[in-house]
Amino acid sequence: MALPRDISCETIMESVADGVFTVDLDWRITSFNRAAAEITGVPAHEALGRRCRDVFHSSICDGACVLRACIEQDMPLGNRSVFILRPDGRKVPVSISGAPLRDRRGRLMGGVETFRDLSALHLMRKQLDGQHTVEDIVTRSAAMIRLLGILPQVAASDAPVLVLGESGTGKELFARAIHNLSPRRGRPFVGVNCGALPEHLLESELFGYKAGAFTDARRDKPGRFALADDGTIFLDEIGDMPLPLQVKLLRVLQEKVYEPLGGVRPQAAPARVIAATNRDLERLAGEGGFRSDLYYRLNVVMLRLPPLRERPEDIPLLLDHFVAQRNLLHGKEIEGVSEDVLHLLLRYPFPGNVREMENIVEYAFILCQRGFIQLEHLPEYLLGAQTLRPSGQAGQTGESGSAGAQPKTPWWGAQPAPAQAVSGSPRTMAAAKLDAAREALRRHGGRVMAACRELDISKDTLRRILKGSGAD
Repeated sequence: MALPRDISCETIMESVADGVFTVDLDWRITSFNRAAAEITGVPAHEALGRRCRDVFHSSICDGACVLRACIEQDMPLGNRSVFILRPDGRKVPVSISGAPLRDRRGRLMGGVETFRDLSALHLMRKQLDGQHTVEDIVTRSAAMIRLLGILPQVAASDAPVLVLGESGTGKELFARAIHNLSPRRGRPFVGVNCGALPEHLLESELFGYKAGAFTDARRDKPGRFALADDGTIFLDEIGDMPLPLQVKLLRVLQEKVYEPLGGVRPQAAPARVIAATNRDLERLAGEGGFRSDLYYRLNVVMLRLPPLRERPEDIPLLLDHFVAQRNLLHGKEIEGVSEDVLHLLLRYPFPGNVREMENIVEYAFILCQRGFIQLEHLPEYLLGAQTLRPSGQAGQTGESGSAGAQPKTPWWGAQPAPAQAVSGSPRTMAAAKLDAAREALRRHGGRVMAACRELDISKDTLRRILKGSGAD
C-alpha cells in the first residue's frame, strides 16, 4: 500500500519516539531525526556529515559497533544495550538495533540504526536493586569531591569504614557506592538499622539464632552477618547500638567470628563492615555511652559528609538532578525551578539535608503539571520566615564541628530574596504569590506579559493576585 502523497518517509521518521539515523559507507551521518537529537543532545544540523562515533561516543564505538557488524554480516541486529555520552557529560542508557541500508537496486549504501532511551527503566531498576555508584552522588563541593577522590582506594580495601554525617546527608548512598566499587560488588549488600530494634531483637537480627534458643525458636534463623556472607554489611545508626552488643560486634571485627543465640560453635563473619551515625561517637566514647575500643576499631577509615547548608553550591545542581530524575519517573516535562524558588531554597538551612530537598521536589511534582516549579508548588512550611537565614550568614554548626560560612555573594550570582521573605512572621500562600508577582514585574520593568510568561500564569491570574492585595 502506497503512502498518501502528502506524507513522506521523512515526516514519519520525525514523528517516531525512537532515535533514527543513517550513515553512508564512510560512517558519516546522512539523516538524523528529531528524537535522535533529543536523546543525544546534538542538534541534527550538527550531527549531519559527522562520523557517528564523534556524535555518540558510545561504549561500543571502539570495536563492537552494531552497524559495522550489520553491514559486514549483511543482516539486521537488534536489542543491544549500550551507553552513549551526551555533550553535557551525561551518560544515557539506550537499546539499539541496526540493519544494512540498500538502494532500490539492492546496492549497499550504508546502514540504519534505531535507539531507544532507557533512562527511566534504568533508574527504576537501580532503585529496585538498591544499586548506587559514584555517578549517583551529585556534587561540585570541594569537600565532597575530595571524598569521592579517595572512594576507589577505600573500596579496594577490606578495612572497616565509619561514615559520619547528619541525617539525610547520604551516608547509605556512600556505603553502597563503596560496596559497588569494591571487589565484593557481586556479593550481598545487607543493611540494618541499629536504632530501630530493641537489644534482644537486634542481637538475633545481627547474629541469628539456633532452634530452641528461646520459646518461639522452632528452627534455625540466619542473621544479617550470615546473609551478608563475604559481601558488605552496613550498620546504620551504630551510635544507638546497646553497650552489650557492642562487645559482640568488637569480637566480630577483631576475630571475624560470632556465635548465634543458642549456638555453641563460632561461625565465620567474612563480611566487610561499614558503619554510619549522625552522633558524635568520639564524644560518646569519652562519656561512656560508646565503647572507645569499638570506636577506634571502626574508625580505620572515617568519611565525614558535610551537611547541605555547608555546601550551598550543590543546591542548584541537586535541584536539576532531582527534577530530571522525577521527569523520567513520572513522565512529566517540568523545566526546573523558578528564580523565586531558587532564591528561597538558597537561603533555606535544610535541616533534613539532601533527603529533605528530594522530598520538597517530590511534593512540588504533585502540584506542578508543567513549566517551572513556582512558590505555590512548595510545601507551606518553606514559606515561614523563621526557617530562612539572611544571605551570607554563616551556616549553623553541625555535629561535625565547625560552621560552614557562606560568602556574602554566592558564586552562582544569586541575589538575596525579597525582604518580605525574612519578615518577622510566617507568610500566607497569598503573600508568597504576591511577592512572586511583584518581583517578576520588577525584573521585567513592569512588562505584564513577560512576567506572566516567567510565572507560567495568565494575565487575568496576575491581575487577580495583585488586586487581592490591594495593589494596582
